[in-house]
Amino acid sequence: MRLVFAGTPEFARVALAQLDAAGHDIALVLTQPDRPAGRGMKLQASAVKQYALDKGLALAQPRSLRLDGKYPEDAAAARVALEAAQADAMVVAAYGLILPQWVLDMMSAAHEVASVGAHKFGCFNIHASLLPRWRGAAPIHRAIEAGDTETGVTIMQMDAGLDTGNMLLVGKLPIAASDTTATLHDPLAALGGQLMVQTLQQAASGALQPVPQPSEGVTYAHKIEKHEAMIDWAQPAALIAQRVRAFNPFPGAGSPLNGEMLKIWTAKVGPGTPPVPAAYGSILAVAPEGIAVAAMNSIVIITELQRPGGKRLSVADFLRGFDLRPGMGFDRPAR
Repeated sequence: MRLVFAGTPEFARVALAQLDAAGHDIALVLTQPDRPAGRGMKLQASAVKQYALDKGLALAQPRSLRLDGKYPEDAAAARVALEAAQADAMVVAAYGLILPQWVLDMMSAAHEVASVGAHKFGCFNIHASLLPRWRGAAPIHRAIEAGDTETGVTIMQMDAGLDTGNMLLVGKLPIAASDTTATLHDPLAALGGQLMVQTLQQAASGALQPVPQPSEGVTYAHKIEKHEAMIDWAQPAALIAQRVRAFNPFPGAGSPLNGEMLKIWTAKVGPGTPPVPAAYGSILAVAPEGIAVAAMNSIVIITELQRPGGKRLSVADFLRGFDLRPGMGFDRPAR
């Protein structure tokens, strides 16, 4: 099948590579413009762009697809490129731009190929959640943060709403108690690519069976903001541990101690309850196996952390260069 692919990060690159390997004709790749990243804040190409360049695929990086938006010239150029691609379908995975109605209409309109009647299959989306739960930008993070025990990928026929289209294929994965956004990313990306290949096979054979999303159970996975990663020790230990896992690797949960912002990479709920009147965030015990910190009605055990400019370290290694004692305390975020 002749495809347009729209995606930006590594999650999308995995799907693009699987579609390419399955023999689909990638007529055009859309991805976000290069962004500054790293300590030097140099412009870096997205994972999808790097793949497209390596494979010699046609590439466009519009800043917007809205013809009436801030960058109408980018949108107009993208429309010309989409028209020239003459694709049968468009596959979208973590693209980062909303598809306006003109894109949906173009990819759904009938067209002629080599004088033989053909049908466009529209726009398909690879979404890393079990819709309608966790529509939106950060489904992996929010599922872990909420304490979900299951996640997955939904292949969806895109419409004008935010992840509201009919479901085509669904694959499920368990969320283990130790899973982070980092550890779930790769299996979800691989699953998404596999399901998308299957979806296109079914589309070509006329075997797709769209299922409307249920009206119950809708939740929204809002974009992750950096300020969210600041640990509030007045929250329950279970929620703190879930947020540590959810914000690993980005933006990384953290808490200030004696004016120094420490990243907390792994943590778990400890046994027992803080002694009264232990203040939230106070350090109750320090051992190579973990640092016990008072939270709401429970204890958080930190097992991996990092100083600014340093490396991620186990507690045993961290304590070799940092004087940490019971009675010290992490600061709570300002309100």
